[in-house]
Amino acid sequence: MRQRIITGVVAGVGFIGLTVVGGWLYTALLVLLAIIGFTEYARMNGVAWSHPSSLLGYAGVLLFVLPWSEWGISVPSTLAILWILAFLLLALTVITKNRTTIDGAALMLLGALYVGYGFAAMSEVRQIETYGMMWTFLSFGCIWASDIGAYFTGRAIGRTKLWPSISPNKTIEGALGGVLFSLAVSAVFALCFPDFITLSKALLIGCIAAVAGQFGDLIQSAYKRVRDIKDTGTLLPGHGGVLDRCDSWLIVFPLLVLTELLPV
Repeated sequence: MRQRIITGVVAGVGFIGLTVVGGWLYTALLVLLAIIGFTEYARMNGVAWSHPSSLLGYAGVLLFVLPWSEWGISVPSTLAILWILAFLLLALTVITKNRTTIDGAALMLLGALYVGYGFAAMSEVRQIETYGMMWTFLSFGCIWASDIGAYFTGRAIGRTKLWPSISPNKTIEGALGGVLFSLAVSAVFALCFPDFITLSKALLIGCIAAVAGQFGDLIQSAYKRVRDIKDTGTLLPGHGGVLDRCDSWLIVFPLLVLTELLPV
């Protein structure tokens, strides 16, 4: 626990600092996390980083997450990127005479979308021209409040298992506590910055961030259980890998962007 706390504080302070600074430093951090995250994803599926299907996956991730528009470079739409990547991966099954299977191709396509678009959404939110940093901290604040609230509420009064076959330690009481903590943080944002966001919209964001964030956690737990691993990586001592720590982020940010609750 001590190692977990120290790592969490150091990583948290560094991440928050770069989020405040924004610009290319924040973007570079997200690109790095995306590359490490996809490496973890490929490894947990038994695919080497240098395998052709992995290399195509990395290309997809970078097409999503790099700030091409800031460099004056036009890239295809998200749908076009996915279709081109799907075609190349399926073509690889033919070229390799099914040494790369259609299942393997599908896994790399899913990973590129899951990791690449997830971190790209975080970058888009920070780059919002008006209040980009505020929207970012509102989203992260709700996610982190949900995590903290679920943990401590679950430890204090958790009795009813939420999904024991996926994550045996999570409880319904903890999940509800996470939602309440997230709503509290979103309400504080709205009350402190009434010109920035209305209370009703803030509460909606808080609710979605909590529920979707907990689903993101469960999704990663389910995947790790299928692959019979404890952590996706060892980057953060006591916390695991990038996908272990960013599982909620990768679901919440795209959802808030796609529902247009965040003005990207």
